Amino acid sequence: KMYRTVKATSGRQIFQPLHTLRNAEKELLPGFHQYEWQPALKNVSSSWDVGIIDGLSGWTSSVDDVPADTISRRFRYDVALVSAVKDLEEDIMEGLRERGLEDSACTSGFTVVVKESCDGMGDVSEKHGSGPPVPEKAVRFSFTIMSINIRLDDEEDAVTIFQEQKPNSELSCRPLSLMFVDESDHETLTAILGPVVAERKAMLESRLILSIGGMQRSFRFLFRGTGYDEKMVREMEGLEASGSTYVCTLCDSTRPEASKNMVLHSITRNHGENLERYEIWRTNPFSESADELRDRVKGVSAKPFMETQPTLDALHCDI
Repeated sequence: KMYRTVKATSGRQIFQPLHTLRNAEKELLPGFHQYEWQPALKNVSSSWDVGIIDGLSGWTSSVDDVPADTISRRFRYDVALVSAVKDLEEDIMEGLRERGLEDSACTSGFTVVVKESCDGMGDVSEKHGSGPPVPEKAVRFSFTIMSINIRLDDEEDAVTIFQEQKPNSELSCRPLSLMFVDESDHETLTAILGPVVAERKAMLESRLILSIGGMQRSFRFLFRGTGYDEKMVREMEGLEASGSTYVCTLCDSTRPEASKNMVLHSITRNHGENLERYEIWRTNPFSESADELRDRVKGVSAKPFMETQPTLDALHCDI
């Protein structure tokens, strides 16, 4: 199935000697295309050709050699996004043509909207055989390019030049990181996804300069964390688990209140406030008992480490 898609996106016949195939594959992997960020990304390695990173212990440039005790492998986020945008090169040019835009005039003003997803993959342990001992659970972090818009200097409104037709298909969803970790293991998740968050934050403050259609063009990225389920949102926001008395990730309602009052149910706090509440929990400025403190912070528990986008949470939808 993957080879069908490789052939479809690259137009190449894949049945070739193995070394030719490896080289063709490497062109399709992140790390192949040259690009630059303006300004340069803060806290991110400056070598642009890094392919895959050992999730916990730093950089390796090779695609092939994986030490047996690796618990996570990932692409560098910016390198993976470059590869994803480059894959859409024909669609971008086609979109400009369809909108009647002069492609030589459209070198900046591109905005790429990225949907992020992260979820546990359940039990992946080997049932037989003698592979290396690995944790039984795995988590995958992936992203999908949802749309690309362009705003021209003299125009008010942005024009959409690419829209993903099948945003939930596995063909448009690009894995960024695979980790052998249980999604409830907050510390390990923090260790692996912390650098991903740092890279994403750096990209928000910069512009990608990439050659599309033979011209250097500049892209900015918007990230939407809409692919997380409720369990993962709570994990990332540092909230009590789903069995908590406090039903929602973004309001103070308790279960009994929510069941009595379906109408006046609304979002009453944001991610920043969740962080502030964590600080109250940690410092206990009013020297309260555990129960009083818990009542004050209403559902915040451990340290939030990954701010998702302020979208409607799963339980507001249920209610």
